[in-house]
Amino acid sequence: MKKMISALVLLMAVAINGWACTNLIVGKKASADGSVLISYSADSYGMFGFLCHYPAATHPAGTFRDIIDWEDGRFRGRIAEARQTYNVIGNINEFQVSIGETTFGGRHELVDSTGVMDYGSLIYVALQRSRTAKEAIKVMTDLVKEYGYCSSGESFSIADPNEVWMMEMIGKGPGVKGAVWVAVRIPDDCIAAHANQSRIRKFDLNDKENCLYAPDVISFAREKGYFDGLNKDFSFADAYCPLDFGGIRFCDARVWSYFNRFSKATGDAYLPYIQGKSQEAMPLYVKPDRKVSVRDLQAAMRDHYEGTPLDITQDAGAGSFHMPYRLSPLTFKVDGVEYFNERPISTQQSAFVFVSQLRANLPDAIGGVMWFGLDDANMTPFTPVYCATDAVPAVYDEKEGDCVTFSWNSAFWIYNWVADMIRPRYDLMIGDMRTVQDGLEDTFAQAQEGVESQALKLYAEQPQKAKDFLKNYTHMTAQTAVDSWKRLGEFLIVRYNDGAVKPVKDGRIVRPATGNNARVSRPGYSEDFLRNLVKETGERYKAW
Repeated sequence: MKKMISALVLLMAVAINGWACTNLIVGKKASADGSVLISYSADSYGMFGFLCHYPAATHPAGTFRDIIDWEDGRFRGRIAEARQTYNVIGNINEFQVSIGETTFGGRHELVDSTGVMDYGSLIYVALQRSRTAKEAIKVMTDLVKEYGYCSSGESFSIADPNEVWMMEMIGKGPGVKGAVWVAVRIPDDCIAAHANQSRIRKFDLNDKENCLYAPDVISFAREKGYFDGLNKDFSFADAYCPLDFGGIRFCDARVWSYFNRFSKATGDAYLPYIQGKSQEAMPLYVKPDRKVSVRDLQAAMRDHYEGTPLDITQDAGAGSFHMPYRLSPLTFKVDGVEYFNERPISTQQSAFVFVSQLRANLPDAIGGVMWFGLDDANMTPFTPVYCATDAVPAVYDEKEGDCVTFSWNSAFWIYNWVADMIRPRYDLMIGDMRTVQDGLEDTFAQAQEGVESQALKLYAEQPQKAKDFLKNYTHMTAQTAVDSWKRLGEFLIVRYNDGAVKPVKDGRIVRPATGNNARVSRPGYSEDFLRNLVKETGERYKAW
């Protein structure tokens, strides 16, 4: 364990500069409605969140496109454009292909800064060129082979209505074009996840239906001295991203929390691993105890280890109002001793989050829904974005504000404005937010069947009418959510002004019968906080 802790500083250099994201995966036989589900949170301090769009297009032969690095906006190079590209809204395309990612970093010497394709560009180019998950894998791996790969180690969730794959990729070092990679299909009746730590260990070299890999994935590891055993014993993760303290406690712990939520036996069995008491790493995927719904996955993206031994809401760091967040960085020193904060699935630095619902029993335009939110999953409502949507809702547009410009027309800034009001007095105020959040999400969930039934009728007459109908619905729900959140922000400012709390009846703040002096209560601090205060200060504040 001491050796693992010593690696903490190195790990944090990667985690702070990289994108510390989370992906959760559900196979179609493990989901409540037979859909394939994947989720993603783009966790990066300082990033402005918006909904991207790439329209379908045809391109003349000889056309090239610029590759702009998704993280830092730098020009990376040019690649040949495909003759036909497909409509992409956010991280889903018109054929219900959806892709998410998490950065695992891995061996630093394998980063090739001269490569053209960064991981973000791989995602969005693949979405524009792929009709299935398997096709997306081929597009991505062919691109890095031809143009080089400039990012560090990356895990991808790649899904369509019939199957979902986890692919892991890392470069070959400075000036060496290409990458080594492996992709494993997640069984239909299982769930899986990845969270900034490589998770594919041993894989079946002979199962061509469910396992794809670079031909030199093992030989390259031998050449670099990362592996010297038998081929059948090769582990991608052990070779290219060996576990350390951070990989377990900051990364695999999030996967454990997801497994624990839906497979209690798995959670119990691998808690010692997460606590550093066992060397046995978790499996890549598990069978859940029950079917997982879209709403279940949305709730899982809001997880802070509540009710587990890693719960961060019950210690002194949570403050008087049991805030399930910690300020960065993840590590800190006191008297020369290194300590850490837990890193849950839900975190304040998220720019955007989604849950993609992919259904084979419906036409693509109706079956593919990306439930989308801006800012932290815990503090935002998920609204439906149908995959054939060919225009971004105004409140989700990148032109509304930016990373240093607040805008009342930007969903990202409205959700951050409200969240930053709530966090310091979390358990005092969170109930008001949940009422609005649950109300919106319940309404959208209950309306889904009726909306899609109408879309199916339109689709039978003329598919474009159905697409326009669902686009308009996508825009309406996005605007409705933001308008509700603005009213929520106004409500919170008035109700909790100056640390007092005004009473509410039937959802409205109670107005005084006479005068201009509202009735308030003063909840003060929690008893456990006050006990700790007295313990820390002794008799300093004792009344005499």
